[in-house]
Amino acid sequence: MSTGGFGSADGRTTQGSKQGVVAGSTVPRRQLGRHLRELRQECGMSIAELAKLVERSAATIQRLETGTAERIRLWDIEELCRVLDADETMTEGLKGLAQQGNTESWWHEYGDLIPNDFDVYIGLESAADQLTSFQEIVPGLFQTPRYAHTLISAARPHGPAPEVARRVEMRMRRQRMVTRKTRPVSVDVILDESVLHRVVGDRRTMAEQLRRLADIGTLPNVKIRILPYSAGVPLGDLTGPYITLDFAPTKGRQEPSVVYVENYTGNMYLERPESVDRYRSAHASLGRVALDEQASRNLLRRAAKEH
Repeated sequence: MSTGGFGSADGRTTQGSKQGVVAGSTVPRRQLGRHLRELRQECGMSIAELAKLVERSAATIQRLETGTAERIRLWDIEELCRVLDADETMTEGLKGLAQQGNTESWWHEYGDLIPNDFDVYIGLESAADQLTSFQEIVPGLFQTPRYAHTLISAARPHGPAPEVARRVEMRMRRQRMVTRKTRPVSVDVILDESVLHRVVGDRRTMAEQLRRLADIGTLPNVKIRILPYSAGVPLGDLTGPYITLDFAPTKGRQEPSVVYVENYTGNMYLERPESVDRYRSAHASLGRVALDEQASRNLLRRAAKEH
């Protein structure tokens, strides 16, 4: 997925030493906390039990899990991972998150501190209450198995078939957050019209995928609109694909919204309110010239028949 102008690494964080500390509450720290909490819960431990095993206070563990700790030491993360039986990829991923600096916008470069197989975005997505995006390919949450297989195979041309199949299955499982009966995530996506015409796989794959988009767009929590070619360039510039993630309050805490911009070599996580607001404004502008939901479904079904 192209970002259309976010190739600069000016927001990249610096690597800390093993004895280094980081301060503040940012995306990497929040993600670190989520993973630590999930690992602890999978082990059936309370915060107090874990604190005793790693010889830290319960308050320290709680601050780590909520992303509010003022100091994060790598040896603490290593010990927590050892006690919680985290595998090597998870351990290296969490250590990488702990080493990220305190910046308002975080550039995560693939393979830089955090292993390629450790997906930071997925954890963020699973915690979101609402996703708002503009896309130039079908979003992973709406992809059919055949469409997803084509993309994943192209991205990993030398990957073994079982690994490709595993990744496709993981993508299909992610989609449950949209279709589940209890508190499904709300999704508002604007698709560039090129999505309907850019052939991924074969014609059969495209027809199936476009019908899937038209069908899922009827769900009350899903809003799919097409930005037609006739709209031109509404903003006078190209935003590139983006996803704004909003979170429901948890125990009286409101987690800040994040804009996720994916690049071919890394990802940008924008947290400054001014940046988030600018993307919200851009989405509103695109929405004013996009087709409405019914017209978009009609266009999707017509395109499916043409394929």
